[in-house]
Amino acid sequence: MQKLGELNQFQEKQNIILQGFDPVSAGGFTQVPNCILRDSKLSSNAKIVYSMLLSYAWNNNNVFPGQERLAKDTGTSTRTIIRTIKELSEAEYLEVARRGLGKTNVYILKYRIKDK
Repeated sequence: MQKLGELNQFQEKQNIILQGFDPVSAGGFTQVPNCILRDSKLSSNAKIVYSMLLSYAWNNNNVFPGQERLAKDTGTSTRTIIRTIKELSEAEYLEVARRGLGKTNVYILKYRIKDK
């Protein structure tokens, strides 16, 4: 077992330490809330983009993915990403905070518990 002081040296470089994981697990995985997966009003693209944004957020301390990166990582076009972000925003699963001209947006992921 490592001492806390020894672990602190890693905290500056990464926010998660994987020990003894197989190569697939070490590459990371993302859990998606069931309320997203089961929302029949969301398109498949919206579920994938939300999942991708979650994967960026969980695997890094700060992530500001551009629309081009989202499009490349999801295998879609930038135009599809723009439509999908609008869809997620209108469904109140996502808020977009603009950082300024020439800078990527900050995406605030939300999930809400719906009254039954």
